[in-house]
Amino acid sequence: MAQLPLRDAERLQDYIYKATARAQHFIGYPIAQDFDYSELFPLLKLPLNNVGDPLIESTYDVNSRSLECEVLEFFAGLFKAPVNNWWGYVTNGGSEGNLYGLYVARELYSNGIVYYSESTHYSVQKNIQLLNLRSIVIRTQPNGEMDYDDLREMISMHRDQPVIILANIGTTMTEAKDDLKSIQGIFRELAIKNHYIHCDAALAGVYSALLDLQPGFDFSHGCDSLAISGHKFIGSPIPCGLVLVKKNYKERIGKVIPYIGTADTTISGSRNGHSPVFLWYAIKKLGSEGLKQRAIEALAIAEYAVDRLCRLGIKAWRNPDALTIVLPDPPREISVKWQLASEGGFSHIICMPGVSKEKIDQFLYELEATMEVAV
Repeated sequence: MAQLPLRDAERLQDYIYKATARAQHFIGYPIAQDFDYSELFPLLKLPLNNVGDPLIESTYDVNSRSLECEVLEFFAGLFKAPVNNWWGYVTNGGSEGNLYGLYVARELYSNGIVYYSESTHYSVQKNIQLLNLRSIVIRTQPNGEMDYDDLREMISMHRDQPVIILANIGTTMTEAKDDLKSIQGIFRELAIKNHYIHCDAALAGVYSALLDLQPGFDFSHGCDSLAISGHKFIGSPIPCGLVLVKKNYKERIGKVIPYIGTADTTISGSRNGHSPVFLWYAIKKLGSEGLKQRAIEALAIAEYAVDRLCRLGIKAWRNPDALTIVLPDPPREISVKWQLASEGGFSHIICMPGVSKEKIDQFLYELEATMEVAV
């Protein structure tokens, strides 16, 4: 292969240097930073493509289907999917997983109405528009959780229509979790027979399930499908995720495509074959106990960070068992350097794996210095 011209080679090295430097100040987004997949580098020479259904072999045989199936089995167990009645695939991220869940719900209930809170991820509204679904936005409580009184009122006004719930298991800004038990109580109270619950568990789903945090949200608690992100808690150099759905619901979708020798049951055609290998590697290397310990350590850092912020006189807070800490917007130079996400006068830091106590201390030192200058 030809080499890069000198000017372009220098441009690439400059970019690598800057990207590496910026990654050292990265606490505002839910991305794990402590992964090491160097053992998998040889696979970057291969065009791994998991086109089509992961559970059906394809004539495109340069794939990672066998590893993807093991990843799916691990998460099906973690999320208590019904035995012999689950299906899923590794996606490009949580947004695609949410799209798939809503797609299945639409095929079940073409006249259904989607109910989701105002704290829901921005991609959900886009997905609803793509699927041409009707929807109603529900108010939220101060912590970002769905307002169940408002949900009850809205559903009661449309009792003759099937209900499709988009439940958040970790909202974007405050990591609030919607309570499936409360939602199902409303179904019983209003005698709603036709309903579907999809859980957007992109942020908090994996570690909540590992530690059995409340409120429960998995299949045993009433969800019909759920989506997680792989690059958040577990960590991956490529954004990825996973969707799981009850198999009898999924079978309404898809058809066999002869030239790839498998069924077209996913949102995308060609699918990245490297991401399933990253997830498989992390799961096998750490195991369930290692992943649990990873979650416990991250939660301890979050507790440390919110305590230190409050000692500085900053009105910081977090939801129960959350890695996300909400605080008033700091000075712009701090937000830019540390890449903090901000909305409505508030920012957050997220203590994902790889965010160390030393990194939190450095952030607090710089934040406190700006406070002293302001005084």
